[in-house]
Amino acid sequence: MLYKAYELQRSWLNSVSTVASLSSELLSSPSNPWSKTTIGAMSANAFDVLAHSTAAYGKPAFGITEVAIDGKTHSVIESTVLNRPFGDLKRFRVEGVDIVDGEATARRPKLLIAAPMSGHFATLLRGTVERMLESCEVYITDWADAKTVPVHEGSFDLDDYIDYLIEFLEYIAAQSGTERTKPARPHMMAVCQPSVPAFAATALLNQHDSPASPDTLTMMGGPIDTRESPTTVNDHAMNRPIEWFRQSVIATVPMQYRGAGRKVYPGFMQLSAFMSMNLQSHMMSHYEMFKHLTLGDEESAQATKDFYDEYRAVCDMTAEFYLQTVEEVFQKHSIPNGEFRHKGEIVDLAGITHTALLAVEGERDDISGIGQTKAALKLTPNLAEDKKKYLLAEGAGHYGIFNGSRWRTKVAPVVEEFIAAHS
Repeated sequence: MLYKAYELQRSWLNSVSTVASLSSELLSSPSNPWSKTTIGAMSANAFDVLAHSTAAYGKPAFGITEVAIDGKTHSVIESTVLNRPFGDLKRFRVEGVDIVDGEATARRPKLLIAAPMSGHFATLLRGTVERMLESCEVYITDWADAKTVPVHEGSFDLDDYIDYLIEFLEYIAAQSGTERTKPARPHMMAVCQPSVPAFAATALLNQHDSPASPDTLTMMGGPIDTRESPTTVNDHAMNRPIEWFRQSVIATVPMQYRGAGRKVYPGFMQLSAFMSMNLQSHMMSHYEMFKHLTLGDEESAQATKDFYDEYRAVCDMTAEFYLQTVEEVFQKHSIPNGEFRHKGEIVDLAGITHTALLAVEGERDDISGIGQTKAALKLTPNLAEDKKKYLLAEGAGHYGIFNGSRWRTKVAPVVEEFIAAHS
């Protein structure tokens, strides 16, 4: 019933969005005498905001076509290099740098960005990819919307997420050499929730002395130990037993989708939870959008629209992945307690001796509190201290540590320097 109720609401809101959009166009039409009045213009802008806030959004495109490096603009080539049922591996190469005269080069570090599987598409990290392309050949995990994955493809849980990361790292490592150079180890960056599986995958690869062990792992706003500075998100996960989550927030995908019958944690529920945490802020953002439109500041209004186009494009995650994450990460604290197992094998964090670790946290992060990511540095006793680094991004919230001006000018340079130092 949960999903059906949502589909009914979505259909109604789509109708509202269509009517509001038509009303905005009518009121702003040059042939309409009311468009030249203050009340007409303000009404058109109000309908524009309403149309945008009630529209439904599908999976966005990355749309990265070029990047500036050392003052020169280069074309970016996007491709999918591995296809898997629950997520693909995408690669972004820069023409003239990663590819010269049609031939791949091995000149720049190869970075795998582990995108969160937390209700949004990997395109939420578009700004992260774009900025890192200035110094790295970038790969990213492009997770599938669980409601589009047929039931016959099987399940996908936290263990499978780790397996995907290991497979992707092995692929990148195998592709990193040329006829003239030996293969180089890849680098990995995990943004928010995937810090946990990325940390575990790194430990397993180090334990087995794999050539795919990343040279560096950057964890950004990740819930490694949620007992440190617990947030509202952490409290919500801790205050209810796992059975409550199983009964209250898990839904069945309806028949109109390819994944019909699959049990999922719907993306619309995750979005509702995030929106309600900062409802006043989101309302003010739309009010500011209205003011920008009224003042004729189309650029600022469009920036807000672009953000919400991405933020409100949500996808479902499998029930088994969601429930296992809640239980192991937020309730049992299996990683910091040294009890986390990957398919029966204890993940020994003390086995990390090769991969250098960078922990990045936001001063104003209300999703992963200060100290939660930094805890990873304490959990690796056999890793040399000169291979550990911590960055507290002053003034940055959760989103700001991987997107926006603070990310581009304050955080990304530190990440680049760290990768260069440990390649």
